[in-house]
Amino acid sequence: RKVAEGNSSPWPGEAMLPIHVESERPTFSHSPSVSEYLRRMIQYAQMDIDYTFAQMFYLCIAPRKVYQLTSYRKQTKNQWARDDPAFVVVMIFFLTIAAISYSMAFQVGGAAFIHMMFLFVGVHFLLMGVLIASVSWFIANNYLRAAQSFHGVDQRMEWMHAFDIHCNSFFPLFLVLYVLHYFLLPVVVQPTLAAAVISNILYAAAFCYYLYIMSLGYSMLPFLERTEVFLYPSGGVVLAAVILSMLRVNLTLHSLQSLGV
Repeated sequence: RKVAEGNSSPWPGEAMLPIHVESERPTFSHSPSVSEYLRRMIQYAQMDIDYTFAQMFYLCIAPRKVYQLTSYRKQTKNQWARDDPAFVVVMIFFLTIAAISYSMAFQVGGAAFIHMMFLFVGVHFLLMGVLIASVSWFIANNYLRAAQSFHGVDQRMEWMHAFDIHCNSFFPLFLVLYVLHYFLLPVVVQPTLAAAVISNILYAAAFCYYLYIMSLGYSMLPFLERTEVFLYPSGGVVLAAVILSMLRVNLTLHSLQSLGV
């Protein structure tokens, strides 16, 4: 697998991600099937880990650059979605490490650790991802598509790309609510107003950035319009954080209760 560096992207003058070139595999005209996608998850040679880390880095500092590459993928492979499962595999690995770290911090093991692992990977990332991607995919295809001209090609969003957008949005949220939150545990678990405020700010910031990355991902699709609707829940998130802080409700303490610690 070759990775081209530098300004070889179709957007001159911009420092872009390394281009992901898949010369060993045939080009697919549509998103890969679920079985094909899962098969590649257990084949390390089929994954580009370096490219995945580059995407994760840019999702934190310049997320638009990650989504610009989806246009390049559409031009070269005729699909918006990734067919490389490396991003999902790396996220599962990171969440596993997070579950181990939290279980060590709270000295839990056995069934409690399995429960925590299931919540982190199975519920927070995969199940919620499938749910959010499905709802967003339905809204995008049924309510946000721009009107096509008589001779225009009817374009629809791929479900796998909706799940890609969830994965992209989840990584910064992971850094805030699973990594930074972990190091702030001695502060945010205190039964004080300051702890509740700090905790709720963390949750609000993580969810708002998730919605921003999500809205950005949909806005990069040229056949969609009014994609700012995906940002609208941010207002509710901020309002909820303010109200919960005034009521001294600490989201960290409630989340830890759901983890069984």
